[in-house]
Amino acid sequence: MKYKYIERNPNILGGKPVFKGTRIPVYLILDFLSAGETIDNILENYPQLSKEAILEAIRYKEV
Repeated sequence: MKYKYIERNPNILGGKPVFKGTRIPVYLILDFLSAGETIDNILENYPQLSKEAILEAIRYKEV
């Protein structure tokens, strides 16, 4: 499956999934969501992300 906002690159964080154009690991945002953070709160702290990118991370986790 091809993702618009997520990439894996062996040269970035050892190949862990990150949001394209950042070094923000997908697992970090998923951990915040699991801890009860809202998408809006995450976006305030990570303005380089978008709601669509976070929603894609949720779908990525389910794969």
